[in-house]
Amino acid sequence: MSGTTIQRDRRRRQAIFRWVVLGLALLYFLVPMVSLFDFSIRFPLTGNVDLDSWAALFGGDDSGRLDMLGEGLTNSLIMAVMTVVISLALLLPTMVLVKLKSPQFSRAVEFISLLPLTIPAVVLVVGLAPIYLVISTRILDSNTIWLAFAYVILVLPFVYRSLDAGLRAIDLKTLTETARSFGASWWTIMVRVIVPNVRTAIISAVFISVALVLGEFTFARMLARTNLQTALFQINLSDGQIAAAVSLIALGGTTILLVLLDLVVGLREAARRRPEEPLAAAAPAPTPTETSAS
Repeated sequence: MSGTTIQRDRRRRQAIFRWVVLGLALLYFLVPMVSLFDFSIRFPLTGNVDLDSWAALFGGDDSGRLDMLGEGLTNSLIMAVMTVVISLALLLPTMVLVKLKSPQFSRAVEFISLLPLTIPAVVLVVGLAPIYLVISTRILDSNTIWLAFAYVILVLPFVYRSLDAGLRAIDLKTLTETARSFGASWWTIMVRVIVPNVRTAIISAVFISVALVLGEFTFARMLARTNLQTALFQINLSDGQIAAAVSLIALGGTTILLVLLDLVVGLREAARRRPEEPLAAAAPAPTPTETSAS
């Protein structure tokens, strides 16, 4: 058997394996969503199919639930953006400076960043409750948006692991020393040298943070704040079928949001690489006359 045939068979097996894994993943995600949709349109006692829950949700006579859902979704999206910005602004410069200036503190930074993984969310809430009591009564008048500071603690281990993998994959010391030799400031180095080289790690941290904030329930519930999950919980107390319909919409919307973020990032990467391709293609091959003259 020739080497070409072996490579062709190997590629065929790899393609079959990828399609099998993709099919199993689709089943894993689609079966619960189909079951959720079936529950939202099927009356529990008789099993008859009806669309009353969807009609009540969008028919105009259920504005209270829609207002609650809109408030929860808006709060969750704003808190997701705040969590991403605060966590990246806090961790990325710290990790860069520690790796360059004080590598002996790397273990300490790692221990502090991973510490929330070992502390249950309920314990964190109990510790944060007195702080948020003072904030809500004396400073910020019970503003739900500031729950993002608690979410920063929650996403800290995942953001740290993503950024750490990205920083380990590049020669950080050589990049910064080269930029400094050309007179670049630390802000320029951070924005124009380090961030583009760890873009994939930053995107991974953003995806994990957004997914975690949109699905968080414990903090908001125990601190009496309104986010997407607490709004769904309140709707579920009044009507389970409507809650199933809203959960399906929220799950689909979250998935679409993450897919759109991935598409935007992919388009930006393609647009950034596209100007480089014509340059390589436009370089003419040396003529025989030029080759002989050289």
